[in-house]
Amino acid sequence: MILHIERLLVWGTMFCVLSTSMAAEPVTLENLVAPEANQKDEPVAESFSMEKAIHFLDSAALDWQKQRGCMTCHTNFAFMYARPTVDADAPAHKTVRAFAEDLVNTRWKESGPRWPAEVVAAAAALAYNDSITTNKLHETTRTALDRMWTIQREDGGFDWLKCRWPPMENDDHYGATLAALAVGVAPEGYLQTEQAQKGIEGIRKYLKANPAPTLHHESMVLWASAYVDGLLTDDERKGIVNKLFTAQHEDGGWSIAGIYPWERADKTPQDTETSDGYGTGFSIFILRTAGVPADDARLAKGIVWLKSNQRTSGRWFTRSLFKDSKHFISHCGTAFAVMAIQSCEAELTAGK
Repeated sequence: MILHIERLLVWGTMFCVLSTSMAAEPVTLENLVAPEANQKDEPVAESFSMEKAIHFLDSAALDWQKQRGCMTCHTNFAFMYARPTVDADAPAHKTVRAFAEDLVNTRWKESGPRWPAEVVAAAAALAYNDSITTNKLHETTRTALDRMWTIQREDGGFDWLKCRWPPMENDDHYGATLAALAVGVAPEGYLQTEQAQKGIEGIRKYLKANPAPTLHHESMVLWASAYVDGLLTDDERKGIVNKLFTAQHEDGGWSIAGIYPWERADKTPQDTETSDGYGTGFSIFILRTAGVPADDARLAKGIVWLKSNQRTSGRWFTRSLFKDSKHFISHCGTAFAVMAIQSCEAELTAGK
């Protein structure tokens, strides 16, 4: 049975607001202080704080917007998935959402998208954001979704960024699954429109002809399959769920290197044994979306790992799969950690 996770996240918003102190001044473009660099040796926090987690997400997303003037999968696009699960009315969320809308409505009209991946990523972030906030398809979201089909290739895939920065900017498979998620999660029956049906059939053909090369890729298909039929069989869904649980470490966490094998730039071995924020947050959230109940002992153990391994800044550190420099995957890892915690606590709270 498919679990529509975004409905539960509404309950998570209420839970978080009631359970955290909201006394801190909201982060805005005017008062933001850029977060310190992502560092492996940042101390672990004495106790879990959702308030600190969202403060980090707000600061990282607004700083990226202010300093770089663009949207990127690992920071402000990821922010649009996670932030409204806590508070959609936060100034930072409204600012980043407006920036994404301006990308579609102004900059694309003036100079066009920088690359096809930007169209798919924007459509997915806006559609997912719509599904959590208003559950209405915003006109700008429809514009981005409609444009997505104009850049779809004949084989059903999309030309993606291949910067050797996995998991998001590395191969076409990720783009195809993100496009499927975008059209599937879009509110008000967008999936049933003629162009969406034609486009999604192309994506099905592409995914059938191009099997997922890693467990992370399989998990992305699993996520999209919660909203789009025909991407996986029931047995395939169960198989991916079992693989994710097999990849769980004894301490309750997961590592990104354990679900996405990749050769590092310096050829040194990947650390597949150390649990991290992205691996754990992503895996728990995908398993929740696949219908695994929040009170499953294995998920509960994963949540304990997340709450015990938050850093003092509020983020969860994740080492880059490619090279030891910026570790921007920590931004997305923090977003998934927030979504994982919210998705579990939403169901547990609603069931009381």
